[in-house]
Amino acid sequence: MTSSTKQLDFFERYLSLWVLACMIVGVTAGKLFPELTRQFSAWEFGQNSHVNVAIAVLIWLMIYPMMLKIDFGGLKGVAKKPKGLLVTLGVNWLVKPFSMALLGWFFIQTVFSSCLGWIAPETAHNYTAGLIILAAAPCTAMVFVWSYLTDGDSHYTLAQVAINDLIMIFAFAPIVMFLVGVSGVHIPANVLLVSVLVFIVIPLSAGAVSRYAFIRAKGLHWFESAFLPKFRPVTILSLLATLVLIFAFQAENILGNWTAVVLLAVPILIQVYFNSGLTYLLMRQLNVPHNIATPGSLIGASNFFELAVAVAITLFGPTSPAALATVVGVLVEVPVMLSVCRICINSKDWYQRKPAHAEREKATVS
Repeated sequence: MTSSTKQLDFFERYLSLWVLACMIVGVTAGKLFPELTRQFSAWEFGQNSHVNVAIAVLIWLMIYPMMLKIDFGGLKGVAKKPKGLLVTLGVNWLVKPFSMALLGWFFIQTVFSSCLGWIAPETAHNYTAGLIILAAAPCTAMVFVWSYLTDGDSHYTLAQVAINDLIMIFAFAPIVMFLVGVSGVHIPANVLLVSVLVFIVIPLSAGAVSRYAFIRAKGLHWFESAFLPKFRPVTILSLLATLVLIFAFQAENILGNWTAVVLLAVPILIQVYFNSGLTYLLMRQLNVPHNIATPGSLIGASNFFELAVAVAITLFGPTSPAALATVVGVLVEVPVMLSVCRICINSKDWYQRKPAHAEREKATVS
């Protein structure tokens, strides 16, 4: 089967519609049952922990199966082809969060708030904080789908994701704290560190240990063909339930200012195309094979929105503008990423033609 005939499965193909349905159900529930929604929103692990019980459990049910797929033993292979990995990491950690902070400041705080007055200044700062949290977490799960659609090197994709997840443990909190602070919003360091521990370190460690133990006991074939598929419906239902709760918590914000979703989509769209295009062009200039460049550019464009939603809720609360900003990322990501996949597929012949500087260097050597 060629890449041109590959398709997403039923759930992923219509993920944007499922998100829209969850929005309708959640907002309706939040409006019809405000007291019950408030109780769920205030349900935390201990007083002032800022970790919502319902959201935390659902997020764990989503993230843990993703971590089970990560094979850290496959990291050795990237040493033979380091250029693609270095470009991916450079864009993910040195460009992506900072470009989103700039876009959030320009569009949300300057154009839509200061110039046009469509967003209140304090709300604009919180929206920007949510966008930064969204961009600071590189994609972990859906990138495997994008890599499949573009005939990406699956082993290299796994290695890229594994290294990104390891870096997230140490880099996510400092980057978020710095950029959110610069955007004008103070976040308590201890709460952010708890978020990293709860939503990155624990599921990542649990996934790695479980993967090793089950493969050692039952074998890789059983693990991939019998064990992992059992989690798929759990992951899907957890994602949908999380979105329903988020939109229920956000019911008043959405109904009071529905244009916010459209406005927040603007910097997210620009960020996706900018970072994917930058990664793709850098890969081509460095003569990185197309099947490594495509997943690299897609990792740089998409976001680990499950983690972003959980962290935004923990830091700012389930009804906060920051949490809404991360959810908008879910709403727009699938159709936009499909368009990026299509661009990568259609430009393959162009990509594989040597850049002009490479041809000149070859001619000089000969």
